[in-house]
Amino acid sequence: MELIRGAHNLKDRHRGTVATIGNFDGVHLGHQAVLGQLAEKAALLNLPTTVISFEPLPREYFMGEKAPARLQRFRDKYLALSRFSVDRLLCLRFDAPLANLSADDFIQRLLVDRLNVRYLVVGDDFRFGKNRSGDFTTLAEAGERLGFEVVHMHSFQIDGERVSSTRVRAALAAGNMRDAERLLGRPYRMNGRVAHGDKRGRQLGFPTANLRLGKHAMAVRGVFAAEVFGPQGAPIQGVANVGRRPTVNGTELRLEVHLFDFTGDLYGQHIQVDLLHHIRDEVRFESLDALRARIGEDIALAHAFFQRPTGSQWQ
Repeated sequence: MELIRGAHNLKDRHRGTVATIGNFDGVHLGHQAVLGQLAEKAALLNLPTTVISFEPLPREYFMGEKAPARLQRFRDKYLALSRFSVDRLLCLRFDAPLANLSADDFIQRLLVDRLNVRYLVVGDDFRFGKNRSGDFTTLAEAGERLGFEVVHMHSFQIDGERVSSTRVRAALAAGNMRDAERLLGRPYRMNGRVAHGDKRGRQLGFPTANLRLGKHAMAVRGVFAAEVFGPQGAPIQGVANVGRRPTVNGTELRLEVHLFDFTGDLYGQHIQVDLLHHIRDEVRFESLDALRARIGEDIALAHAFFQRPTGSQWQ
């Protein structure tokens, strides 16, 4: 999948495409339905598929720290989208010029002049343009004038309710990883390169692989039973913490995972961490000894989760 950062990097070869637009935060089953519909039309028209998304997310631009937490960092979104029939990901920087672009100018300058979109799929609640003035009707009327087809994807439902990023976020906030997995169509996962930490876990007797999660608030926090996929291929079981490590006055958001039955050096290597079962929230302990004891309990609970009978459900 080709990543195009900004409309200024679009080339003539990128013109002529089927496309969809959205945040795609989580790339959940609702998003996947849109991607499936897009891929079917692309095959009929013999055209490439383009997903148009934004960084930062529009809500982060407008709401700042009050914005809902992300389900994914950009890298995780990229990797999730790459597993589907997406040829190109166009990432537009959401800034003042884009926020103030009228709906008509967005359509003409980007969809027509730069991309020559032939077929466009959008969600039934999609809004765009300055003051969110554009909607599906705006696009459909423009498509009739300018020569491209616009269709909307009706809400994808599970248990009679719409699958949405908000619903996934609520499941994660409740620690319900099984429901999150049902909505995502896969376990909740994070990817990244293992970085050097402060070796605090090693000092406590529980060495960890560390992923730095950046500046954006994440929708998942706490301690989890996890599976880690890396260069070795087969998953390695472990216990993971997502948070800021309040007991040691940490400030940086990190994912730290202690791997069971593993010896080796993962520094600098890319790993995938699937968070399968929520054990507890992250809390501040009175001492490092108390933290060490609690980690031991977390590891025991994670082992119990992995040793559960096949087919049994934990949550």
